[in-house]
Amino acid sequence: MKSNVSDQLELLHAVYKDACNKCIADVSDLRDLGTIRSRVEEEGFSFLTITLPNFCRDFERSLANGYIDSTSFQGFRKVGSIPSFLKGMISLIFDHETGRINDYDEDFPSIVESVRQICLLFKKIEVECSPERTALALQSFADIERSFEEFSLQDGEIAYFKSVSSVLWGNLVRGISLEQCHPKHGPGATAEGISGNQKFLWQFWYDRLEPYFPLVDNGYPLGIPDTAAELKLVTIVPETDERPVRVVPVPKTLKSPRIIAIEPCCMQFVQQGIRDVLYRTIESHWMTSGHVNFTDQSINQRLAIDGSSTGQLATIDLSDASDRVPLSLALEMFRSNPDLQDAINACRSTKAELPDGRIIGPLGKFASMGSALCFPIEAMYFYTLCVMALLRVHNLPVTYSNCFRVSREVYVYGDDIIVPSSNAMTVLDYLRKYNCKVNTNKTFVSGSFRESCGVDAYLGYEVTPTYLRQVRPKNRQQAKHIISWIATANSFYKKGYWQTSSFMLNCIERVVGKLPCVPEDSAGLGRISYLGHCSIERWNKNLQRFEYRSLVPVPVHRTDVLEGYGALFKSFQRLEDLKNPLVSRDTLHLEHSALHGAVALKRRWLPSS
Repeated sequence: MKSNVSDQLELLHAVYKDACNKCIADVSDLRDLGTIRSRVEEEGFSFLTITLPNFCRDFERSLANGYIDSTSFQGFRKVGSIPSFLKGMISLIFDHETGRINDYDEDFPSIVESVRQICLLFKKIEVECSPERTALALQSFADIERSFEEFSLQDGEIAYFKSVSSVLWGNLVRGISLEQCHPKHGPGATAEGISGNQKFLWQFWYDRLEPYFPLVDNGYPLGIPDTAAELKLVTIVPETDERPVRVVPVPKTLKSPRIIAIEPCCMQFVQQGIRDVLYRTIESHWMTSGHVNFTDQSINQRLAIDGSSTGQLATIDLSDASDRVPLSLALEMFRSNPDLQDAINACRSTKAELPDGRIIGPLGKFASMGSALCFPIEAMYFYTLCVMALLRVHNLPVTYSNCFRVSREVYVYGDDIIVPSSNAMTVLDYLRKYNCKVNTNKTFVSGSFRESCGVDAYLGYEVTPTYLRQVRPKNRQQAKHIISWIATANSFYKKGYWQTSSFMLNCIERVVGKLPCVPEDSAGLGRISYLGHCSIERWNKNLQRFEYRSLVPVPVHRTDVLEGYGALFKSFQRLEDLKNPLVSRDTLHLEHSALHGAVALKRRWLPSS
């Protein structure tokens, strides 16, 4: 870890110098670098991954409030009202004595971007948390589930939810038939540990699914004889013997892991089919089109930038969003279509198993992150609550025209929500009343800072930092780290952090050798250039083109033979998938399967333009 910390300090030094160069005044202060080094020596890597992001959180809150609160920047010495750390930059925005924000200056956005880049560089680096932090995250998962035992609403509040839900979703879900839902496998893990081609060879099928998605018509949709050997391998599992979702922590930040629940294979399979139909229907329906989005983040991103400029839009972020959607209210949104409602409930897991073997259940939440239906249904739930709040704000009865009218002011992408600033406090009250937890650190109602769907904005300018995701690669076998560092270096290059980009690419070249200059959309790994430079290493007379040789990420395969009716189903499914030009044309897909998330680097000749 010590060598890693040394590497990261060198990188942060380069970022600091580039950030200072982007500011209008001479803000470089060697004492800042001294502070970073000494604090890392005292606190370790957590200073870079936790303390600095917390510093930035207070900085953002100060921007939203318009002044620096006396409780902000705890753990950092202050000079007057502002912290001495990064004083050269922060003093250009906030008054040294009063802590109040200075009169607007056109260079504020670049200063904000520089401060945030320095502080947030390591926020999202994928390293494992300490066992203590992981245990706290898992315990929080269990505590949230227990909280459903105390969650309750008055009859009037339930009736109001049902009324608004009926208007928003009644006609929309009524038009969905189960015949439109075509189950399919996803690339992710399963609770049983089944992966690759073996997903197509069914071992378990849950009895609860049979009335809505029979095994013979869905697990083998092209048909299968009753005497087929594949059917003899399948165990029809009664509800009492169903496997719980497998709760696991995955790296997110050093502060806390992400907790996901891995679904059983057959449940995941059916969920994917229903999810696709919900995505298409909701994104195209007149009541929700352009306002509830699943595949296009750009709408929320653009509005976040607009909101930071005008102040008229608030951005809301929720904590543990998926784990707080009550089952009863989630199913209520599908009341107009009992078949779909029952099918969704049938493919929902009712128990969860923690890493220590504890079984939690029956679950009060609809589903955790990991269910394919988690994302669309949580978005529907939050959209409903926002519309309910705005109807009350405007004192409007629940009608189709009124729901449509107020819903034009609501934009939802998962748990990223945008509403008018003037009504945001009422929306926040409704979200809390209906069991949601507002992330106050990432919710912005006032001031000129906004963030939504990965875009951070200040005064109409994007100030999103570039995050380092992986530690510095040490050898050629760390393909994931190499790919990440090259992508990050090129991202820094595009935003004018020349020293940082050069430092990172030089580190990579010491591992893999000289990197070519490549087009920005190249499949190969290399340096990009604003001047359009591209390496030329040979002329291919057969293909009549100039080429360069570069490392190319390729999937890692394992032997995974699939035969019989499972192979037939997969082959026909791929015929449909091949309409997508991004889908691999692997002709040996029945003989091997790619290891999910694993890549290797191979040198290939690629066209120079």
